[in-house]
Amino acid sequence: MPGFADQFLHLLTTFPAPPPLPGGVEAYNPYQLPAARELLPRFAHRFYSDGPPRVALLGINPGRFGAGTTGIAFTDPDALARHCGIANDVPRRAELSSQFVYRVIEAFGGAEAFYRQFYLSSVYPLVLLRQGLNYNYYDAPALTRALLPELRTSLRRQVEELGLARHAAVCLGRRNGQFLTRLNDELGLFQQLHILDHPRYVMQYKRREVPAYVEQYLRVLEGCMTK
Repeated sequence: MPGFADQFLHLLTTFPAPPPLPGGVEAYNPYQLPAARELLPRFAHRFYSDGPPRVALLGINPGRFGAGTTGIAFTDPDALARHCGIANDVPRRAELSSQFVYRVIEAFGGAEAFYRQFYLSSVYPLVLLRQGLNYNYYDAPALTRALLPELRTSLRRQVEELGLARHAAVCLGRRNGQFLTRLNDELGLFQQLHILDHPRYVMQYKRREVPAYVEQYLRVLEGCMTK
């Protein structure tokens, strides 16, 4: 049977585009871009080759400067080189969420320790753009309705095809948490959801409190591991 890394790569690189979306919103699969097609397999086979069932950390949908450039959730090119040891020549453009997430990962013990226990991804795995800017799947009711079948498919496939842990999952973002809670109540995928403030919110509005937020994340992660 294919291992976690191969299932992960297959799921992301083949995830289908949605039907035409309302409001001028466009979706694209960042995992099919040239840089990601080279970097994502290197990352997957290094960090997702084996291990116990991983606990999911689920963001909203990828941004164009993190996973949108590297193909790896919450990982900008600098973090990929500096923290994951995967050299790349992707233009260095810092992404706030990535900066916070890798502070947490380093505090946890580094990328090797973190990715052996946790799976970092998004409720919806494709980049959404409106007028060239990042857009969230919940930013407009019509968009959310149009994407609901895709959101269900994304969650089911990630849990079932990757064999993710079901006792708990971590949701990144309060509003994201509202939608994920409803979907989880419907689909029955996780026994417990822990909802944390989104990394970008922390970096943009709570910068002085970053150390406290890192500690909060660590407490939740360590709690998920003990179940």
